[in-house]
Amino acid sequence: MTNPAHLPNPPSEPPPIPGAPPLGTSFGEILEALLKRPASLMQHICTAKSSRSWLLLALAAVTAFTLYGLLIGTFSGGAQLLAAPLKVAGGMILSALICFPSLYIFMALTGMEISLRALAGVLFAMLALTGLLLLGFAPIAWVFSQSTESAGFVGALYLAIWGTATALGLRLLTMTVGPRRMAHLVVWEIIFVMVALQMTTALRPIVGVAPDWLPKEKKFFMSYWADNLLKSEPKPRSE
Repeated sequence: MTNPAHLPNPPSEPPPIPGAPPLGTSFGEILEALLKRPASLMQHICTAKSSRSWLLLALAAVTAFTLYGLLIGTFSGGAQLLAAPLKVAGGMILSALICFPSLYIFMALTGMEISLRALAGVLFAMLALTGLLLLGFAPIAWVFSQSTESAGFVGALYLAIWGTATALGLRLLTMTVGPRRMAHLVVWEIIFVMVALQMTTALRPIVGVAPDWLPKEKKFFMSYWADNLLKSEPKPRSE
């Protein structure tokens, strides 16, 4: 019978993915890994002792959302060139921060051993990928925003692009937690999407213009969509 004392100690970190080149830590290398080798990046974030990677991902997310917000602002111009980037970037980051405690609790309930810092890195990786995908769709959105006068149509197009990018970004969480914890994750993903959608209504207008930067009337996002998204009014312009 084998003596347990002679058994090798279990590794403290998971082995590297076979065939994967070493993961760099520069801004460009992190973004390249996010797009080409997301599994290696998630493994690196969950095991690294430094916060550098997720701080770079947070910077990438904020930058991408700001640029996409600037694109949205070009539909109406004027003050929206400043307001839309602030609202898009701020709304997405705030939505993630609001939902972060529930994500940690759900992961703890599944028995997953992950630190707050590592989970924050995974969350910012998801946001960064979502932002990069939004930038990838930006030329398509720009063509339609500059060739139509319908704020309702353009708003629906922006939402469809955001939904597609967010769905692909959320796949990173699935890759990290594994299929056995999918039930908890699906519940959290629904919560996150609803919070983000409500944030677009709470920070309205993002597409179009209004007398005030923020609304004075409270509305549920589905009610707001029903009132505004299907209208075909001419393109509003800022003064």
